Amino acid sequence: MLGPVILAASRSDKMRRFVSAAPGTKQVVARFIAGESVDQVVPIIVDAADKGLEVTLDVVGEDITTVEQSHAARDAYLELIDRLKDLGLGTKAEMSVKLSMFGQALEGGHELALANVRPVVEAAAAIGTTVTLDAEDHTTLDSMFAIHDALREDFPQTGCVIQAYLFRTEADACRLAANGSRVRIVKGAYKEPAEVAYQNKAEIDKAYVRILRILMEGDGYPMIGSHDPRLISIAQELARRAGRKLDEYEFQMLYGIRSDEHLRLAAEGHRMRVYTAYGTDWYGYFMRRLAEKPANLLFFARSILTKD
Repeated sequence: MLGPVILAASRSDKMRRFVSAAPGTKQVVARFIAGESVDQVVPIIVDAADKGLEVTLDVVGEDITTVEQSHAARDAYLELIDRLKDLGLGTKAEMSVKLSMFGQALEGGHELALANVRPVVEAAAAIGTTVTLDAEDHTTLDSMFAIHDALREDFPQTGCVIQAYLFRTEADACRLAANGSRVRIVKGAYKEPAEVAYQNKAEIDKAYVRILRILMEGDGYPMIGSHDPRLISIAQELARRAGRKLDEYEFQMLYGIRSDEHLRLAAEGHRMRVYTAYGTDWYGYFMRRLAEKPANLLFFARSILTKD
């Protein structure tokens, strides 16, 4: 039951300082974070494209406290899009954004987040790519879905994320599948109470399959966010039963995790997109990766203990 403890620590300033100062942290963070700047992440995008992979890029840093920081987040994505345009990589890389980083949690945050994300979506569309709105904790989702609906009026390719562990998600999936949305399904990586979310892994997996079936049988574009071999196999079978071609859905996995599987799926003709995070404010993202899989935490602990 380490996951909930680690997720709680992801909001602790004291733990942030401890983890950041730990001698093995830099080594482990490099496994999950592609770099700190656009310049560092560009070669990774090029390499992925050369291998037949696509990417979705996340500029990490959702824990903002001022309007000025939200504008800086917007500008960081606009800078990224300019670089993708210059390199001709627009069709190989999309963006993933957390609306908290765009000011969603601030006063007047819904309107602020929409105003900040719209120019990013517009700029992405101009270079032939799109943006997916990441799901955060359950209290933010009504706002996220409302912003998603608003953006799709002008940019119907805008995607969103749903989380299998939430009780509400099957209903959300039915609505999104019916209106033809691009939808990434993940298990969920936030600490949620039992009143709103499944707490047992087996129940979460069953919900994931039920929701995935809804998406595959609907009119949208499913994006399967999972490293679980069993769920990947089930997704392939559900796609086959729904009569979907290989370019009518895609798999998504995290940078630094199961890289051999990225290449295997791409070699089989699947669209395979690597979720690639970069930036200096990596702590919250990093802690969620540790919480998702105990092996990640053990890897981190060994790195600290064996560091000279």
